[in-house]
Amino acid sequence: MKAEATLLTGLAEPAAWNGTLPPFVPSVEQARRYCESLARSHYENFSIATLLLPRRLRTHFYPVYAYCRWADDLGDETGDPARSLELLDRWEEELVACYRGEVRHPVFVALRETIEQCRIPPEPFQDLIAAFRQDQVKTRYRNFAELLEYCRYSANPVGRLVLYVCGYRDPELHLLSDFTCTALQLANFWQDVNRDYQIGRIYLPQEDMARHGYSESDLAAGRYDERFANLLRELVGRTRDLFAQGLPLVSRVDRRLAVDIELFSRGGLEILRRIELQNYDVLARRPQLDRESKALLLVSTVLRHVFRRPK
Repeated sequence: MKAEATLLTGLAEPAAWNGTLPPFVPSVEQARRYCESLARSHYENFSIATLLLPRRLRTHFYPVYAYCRWADDLGDETGDPARSLELLDRWEEELVACYRGEVRHPVFVALRETIEQCRIPPEPFQDLIAAFRQDQVKTRYRNFAELLEYCRYSANPVGRLVLYVCGYRDPELHLLSDFTCTALQLANFWQDVNRDYQIGRIYLPQEDMARHGYSESDLAAGRYDERFANLLRELVGRTRDLFAQGLPLVSRVDRRLAVDIELFSRGGLEILRRIELQNYDVLARRPQLDRESKALLLVSTVLRHVFRRPK
């Protein structure tokens, strides 16, 4: 048992994975513990985000998070796009095998149970892999519509997975979730313009850049001026509209899940507000929420829902 636990611990860093599987099939309980440990050690907000959810639901969120974390790291942390594509192919092979009931990797041992109990189709998991593959070969986006299409694969599946785990299968609710997840992804893009450029990626739509007279060479020089401010003002406005379109989801789900959804939405909107407060200059300083701001958001959001009148 101790040797098996050691082998599972050795799988803890996805970027170091060589595509091989453990020589044994871990028990569901071992696999769950592995996924929970991965979630808690890699994502500081995970405990807060699932704080109000019933334990039975938190148990399912751990393998979903572990799957996403592994796929993300296989795409971003190897340092070699060709190698990342190979490993993402292997990861998808394991996903396909999981849906056939053939599991060995601890993430999929735990995920198999979640898939069965929550009746999750394969598409959200496959879409995430498609996004991570795209990251290896595409680093520029022609227009806003093309960027939204990317978010359809990179962000929206996460919200749909959350809804599936919580028992919501209504396509209308999934669409509302898509608005929120896309908005969160875009807010992160505008927050991280400089960081993304440092790793060779530009999410500012090329047509919008050209319309405002702002070029890639301007971005390379870190040039902040009225052109850049106007460009980001427009993109922030579009993103705020998407948050507004997704907001009705909050009143249509269980109060405990609503707290999580509203917390993330308000956090994204606060990032947009801070971008505005620094006059859209995200090149000189990355806007972010400090611990105090996050705590205030959490408390105020919880209180709003504690006193929300049930329909």
